Parts: sequence; structure tokens; C-alpha cells
Amino acid sequence: MTTLLSPPVQRLTWLRWSCTTAVGLSLWCAGAALAFDAQGHRGARGLAPENTLVGFEHALAIGVTTLELDLVLSADGVPVVSHDTTPNPDITRDRSGAWLKTRGTPFHRLSAADIGHFDVGRINPGSRYARDFSSQVPSDGERIPTLAEVFKRVNALRADHVRFNIELKLNPTRPDESPAPAEFVKAVLAVLEQYRMTSRVTLQSFDWRVLRAAREQAPALPLSYLSAQLERYNTLVSGDWTDGLRLADFDDAPSMVAAAGGSLWSPNFRDLSQPLLARARELGLKVIPWTVNDIPDMGRLIDWGVDGIITDYPDRLRSVMQSRGMALPPQVGTTPVRDTSAMAPPPVVVPVPVPFGVAPDLR
Repeated sequence: MTTLLSPPVQRLTWLRWSCTTAVGLSLWCAGAALAFDAQGHRGARGLAPENTLVGFEHALAIGVTTLELDLVLSADGVPVVSHDTTPNPDITRDRSGAWLKTRGTPFHRLSAADIGHFDVGRINPGSRYARDFSSQVPSDGERIPTLAEVFKRVNALRADHVRFNIELKLNPTRPDESPAPAEFVKAVLAVLEQYRMTSRVTLQSFDWRVLRAAREQAPALPLSYLSAQLERYNTLVSGDWTDGLRLADFDDAPSMVAAAGGSLWSPNFRDLSQPLLARARELGLKVIPWTVNDIPDMGRLIDWGVDGIITDYPDRLRSVMQSRGMALPPQVGTTPVRDTSAMAPPPVVVPVPVPFGVAPDLR
């Protein structure tokens, strides 16, 4: 009796067979298997402080294909690494070591030097965010890095294989918190060119105006179209986030991405189904969902045939890939462990209740 396999499983099975029986195809097999993009979300948010140098080091030590990170633009035009357009009180302490109580001045109105004074090395232990990421190991004293500092650190570690999936954070419903899209893109491209990283970068955004500006300024640069269809955060309905396009005018989300000129769609993984994935394939789109943290979901999406996964736990993703016989990204360095025993404890480390929602996390 013949057992029929689904197309993704057939593809993986054939790949494993050919890689073990055809030595002459070894280089091709390595490249084909590594085409699966294992992305560490904000470095490795589930394990180390998000969007920090220590977090990126941790992800590289685990072994990822791509470092996913977020950028905002300072008042003096410096791209700095932050998921939020304003300081997030769930992860931010001021110069005195006290937790922020509310969102403060938007980063776009602060200098890079002022932004560098914030400590983002641990999660406020009184927040729901701390409960959600209880495995995160703090690293007190971690500062918000600039994009240039990230590139310098990666170069110092000689992680020459790693790519960068860089999200430009703008909120079209709060224009006072962000620069104009074209200005933002220009500043980021200047850093990419300075460090010769253009060939290793994909730019992504929920605000598709940014992606249009990027295509105009750097036509060859890969772009990723982010989307969310959550009850409290739906980027496809109003047209505000999607450069005027609205889901009501299209059959589905992949059709919107294709109409915008995209070739890579990055949806919330809960918004993705096998029919939608098949539709994306018909339109020539690659698909890399976010943010996938549970092992069963990782396995299911890999078996469906997605092109990559963005996760807070790259160690889990790596184990799933290994169990399926997929080639694994190189590991760089060792998992960083910082000795903070000699450091004076911050003034505020005891749990201080902070209502979740002060700093809602959308992805």
C-alpha cells in the first residue's frame, strides 16, 4: 500500500534523500535546506532582553539565519533599535534606575545620546510582560543600541552569514511620533551603505508607505509586507497602514500584498491558513509568519511549507528543524553570560504592579 505525503513533507523527504545519496549535490542541498529562514525575533526575546546587543549575541549563539529587529529614528537622525515609538515602561528604567510609569517623549523627539541613557536590560517584574516572558534572563545596564552598533557587534563576532530583517516602526495614526517615511528610509539606507550591509538586509513594515519609499530609493532591496488581522489591531481594513489599499477591495491579504508590488508576505501566524498559503504561492509570494513560539505551531507551519518563521525562541525552532532533518544555521560564539554580581542593584527591582496595557505589545 502506498502512503501519500503532503507536498511540503514530500519536498523535505526528497531533499533528505538526495542530500544523502548524491555527493555531487552537497553544496546545492546545503543551500536549498538553509533557504528556510530561522529568524530570532528582537534577537531572542523569550531568552534575553529584546532588541539589545546581548539579545542579538544570544540569538547568534543559538544559531539563526536572520536577526529580526525594529528601528525608530532619533531627533538627530540616528536609527536606533526599539520596537516602540516611545519608551516602553514595561522594559525601561531611567537614569536613576526607576521604572517609567507611562510612555514618555517619542524617540523621534529625543537625541540618540538621550535615548542611550535608558536601561532596557530587564522586564519590569510587576508587569504581565514579565509573566509572559518568565524565561528571559536579565542583563542590567543594557542600553538601546543604534543600528550602527548592531552591525559593529555582528562584524566583531564574524557572523558573516547572518541576515537582518529590519522593521521600520511608524504609526500612521500617530504622525507626531514618527518621521516622514522617505526621511526614515534615507537615514537607514545610509547606515546600510556605510557598513556594506545592503545585500544582507530585508526591510519590513506594517506601514506600507515605508515600503513604497524604500522601493523608490533602493529598488533592489528586498521588502517584507507585514500584516495583522487581530480584533484590536487590524492593519488591512482602513487603508491607513496599507498605503491606501483596503481588504474590502481584494479577495484576500495575499492579493493586497501582490497589488502593492510585494514578493514577501509576513502575516501574524494565526491569520495564515493552508488555502491562504496556496494563494500566496499562486501570486509568487514567499511567506514568513510572525511570531511563532510554540513547538506544535512551528512544526505545523514548516510542514505546510512556509519559507521561514519569526520566533522569540530560536532554540525551540532549531530543535524542530533538527527533528525534521533540516540544515541548521551556524552558531556563532557561546551563549553570553554576564556576571552582574559586582554591579550595584538598581534602586527599583521589587515587583511594582503596572497595569498591562500601558505598553501594549502588538507583535
